[in-house]
Amino acid sequence: MVFSSNPLSLSVPDTTFDAWLRDSGYLEILDQHSSSSATAAPATTSTITSTTTTATATGLFISFFSHILTLLSLFTLNPFSKLTTDDFSGQTPSWTGSFFADCGSYSFPSGSEQARLRVNENVKRYARNYASLFILFFACTLYQMPLALIGLISSLALWDVFKFCSDRWGWDRYPVLRQVMVRTAQCVTAVVLICLNVQMAFFCAVGISYTVMVLHAAFRKLTPAKQSARSR
Repeated sequence: MVFSSNPLSLSVPDTTFDAWLRDSGYLEILDQHSSSSATAAPATTSTITSTTTTATATGLFISFFSHILTLLSLFTLNPFSKLTTDDFSGQTPSWTGSFFADCGSYSFPSGSEQARLRVNENVKRYARNYASLFILFFACTLYQMPLALIGLISSLALWDVFKFCSDRWGWDRYPVLRQVMVRTAQCVTAVVLICLNVQMAFFCAVGISYTVMVLHAAFRKLTPAKQSARSR
């Protein structure tokens, strides 16, 4: 039986469909569409290349190499490109129900485009969680580096003493003297922070938290916004 063509049927290219999903805000559907497209292609080629061992080894090498390139591309992205101050003003998503979730909420990104989509969106959704992780990593780093902790406390105490002296003797009435004392306090603070390796503790916390943030955002599947809000 032959069916006549339907003039009302439309054929939408994948690029146009993906652009519509992105503009309409259906990012979780776009994420699923990218994953299904990536898994469908190897299924077709595997039936053709499974005849010889050499072709199979070549396919495995190409797949491994593409995964390595995807991981390396994560560190070329700018995860803060779409981040705004409003992302830090909302409620913190649930750690167990939304941020970590279950094992089924994670998958390897099919390519750099899907990784970029996940990173940009997940950083916006879990900005407060990532900020809390940075504070935790920084506190742990200071615990492992007691001198850096002493240097940070000393610098804070120095500025408290400066504020007390400024209020006690009225340095606001002498702008030149106040400016000189401010510059002196800044130089002393810089010397204390450098000598006690506070900057090293800060850079270690930034490096660890940035790596954890990028990897989590890239492997975390996108979920509908209503579902994320329900799990809070």
